[in-house]
Amino acid sequence: MNTTTIPRRQQRDETAVSTGEHVFGLLLEHGPHAPASARHEARPVLAAWGLDDDQVYDTLLVISELVTNAVSHALPPVVLHLRASTDGSGPVEVHVSDGGPETAPDNWAAARPAGEHGRGDMIISALASQAGAGSESEGLIDHWASFDAA
Repeated sequence: MNTTTIPRRQQRDETAVSTGEHVFGLLLEHGPHAPASARHEARPVLAAWGLDDDQVYDTLLVISELVTNAVSHALPPVVLHLRASTDGSGPVEVHVSDGGPETAPDNWAAARPAGEHGRGDMIISALASQAGAGSESEGLIDHWASFDAA
């Protein structure tokens, strides 16, 4: 597995967009600590945006699944983006971008027994109102999930 460490000052980007949206971005290491780092950094942001404890928990679980999939199955970089309306009327969106499929035969996740993986998509589908994937203009793959406003 490749590990890329990004200096802390370059990792986090939290801005308010003039269109009435909250936006948060985080460049993550491509390694085993990425899901925990994503949860740790996203939790206070989601709470500050007014999500209740259950919404924060569900969103963090989906973040963890999307980041784990990116680290396990894709090339670097791994970037987390969060977006929500400032008035709470729109959905909360989670985007995890990665460098595309890892094709190396030594992919550790592919070598694991079937009972040890494969439930992430089911978890995401159960918690998010919508989910999907697509390509970005920079050549990255974007995996996303959206949660309806409460």
